[in-house]
Amino acid sequence: MSSVTTLPATKAYSPSRVGERLLSFFTWAMIAYNMLPIAVMVVFSFNTAPNGHVALKWLGFTLDSYKHAFAIQDLTGALGNSLEVAAGSALISVILGTPLALALARYKFWGKTLTDIVIFADIAAPAVVVGASLLALFLTLNLPRGLLTIFIAHVAFNVAFAVVVIRARVSGLDRALDRAAADLGATPWVAFWTVVFPLILPGIIGAWLLCFMLSIDDLIITTFVAGQTLTFPLWVYGATKIGTPPQVFVLSTFVFIGGVLLALANAALSRKRESA
Repeated sequence: MSSVTTLPATKAYSPSRVGERLLSFFTWAMIAYNMLPIAVMVVFSFNTAPNGHVALKWLGFTLDSYKHAFAIQDLTGALGNSLEVAAGSALISVILGTPLALALARYKFWGKTLTDIVIFADIAAPAVVVGASLLALFLTLNLPRGLLTIFIAHVAFNVAFAVVVIRARVSGLDRALDRAAADLGATPWVAFWTVVFPLILPGIIGAWLLCFMLSIDDLIITTFVAGQTLTFPLWVYGATKIGTPPQVFVLSTFVFIGGVLLALANAALSRKRESA
């Protein structure tokens, strides 16, 4: 009888396995690329600052900048303006965007296509165009430029982002939940607050966070409508011409940490609701 020799099986990588590894590598590379400037900022916020200006050369560890983080009153006031506008405009954007997102995701009505076009045009429009158009509007209305015009401008460009985020959450809901609530005697208003709203709340919080970060980070549109009022980005942009004080890095680190904490809290809330 002839014997058959069995060769040992060779380990082979499937194309899908290789693709997963490449995708994972690319993802982490992009995360590192985006986080590197922030890491540099955080590290150099602890650097000794000669003559009160940031030096991108390590001169020694110090906590002096953190001890005097709010020593520059104009900078602190500008940060306060940014936080006030960001929180308020994000809230108003979410309040206006939630019913619009519900209407676009669940109903058909005259002008729906046009509304979609306007929303995505607002997102895609260059910031210079948005800023110039808002400036023309305020000049036409003879509205003095300041904190109010900044607030209105930020709501104007944030609403579209709020609608897109909340609409994505609403689109994933089962309409049978509404019908079940109606069968149990709930009015449409009661069904919304007891059934729909808790389910879309993570999307609403996510939309608020996105609008908040877009607002606090905006420079171009704010430049057109700010007048003599300073926000944090405007103050930092002006300071780069004469030398950036270390407090800019310190306050930016505070803002970054606050954003991370808010994002983690939203993620934890979403995971808790999904597991419930």
